[in-house]
Amino acid sequence: MNLIYHVLSVLTSTLFIFYGASCLWSAAMKAEFERFGLSRYRLLSGVLEILGALGLALGFFFPSLRVAAASGLALLMVLVVVRRVQQRDSFGELFPALLFAVITLWIALYGALVVLKTGA
Repeated sequence: MNLIYHVLSVLTSTLFIFYGASCLWSAAMKAEFERFGLSRYRLLSGVLEILGALGLALGFFFPSLRVAAASGLALLMVLVVVRRVQQRDSFGELFPALLFAVITLWIALYGALVVLKTGA
């Protein structure tokens, strides 16, 4: 289980770097935020995703930081899921955010158990 935790953390961190950068510089993401009526939050979202990704990566050295970063990313993804449901997006459009919400929530919960067990 520990291997899955670490692999998911690395993959999730890598993907959030990509998605965060996409929020900052991609015209497609700019259009998506406009469609959601959330244009003013696009840059904040991108920065939070990149910071969360860095927190996941630094979690190898500071396990509590990984828990905090994963919790923040999980909250962000839950908000994305809610917004996509409000927009009546298809399940295909909703699925990536839902998947990342579940993965980051699992990383946060499993990481919290690891921190509590080891006292790290």
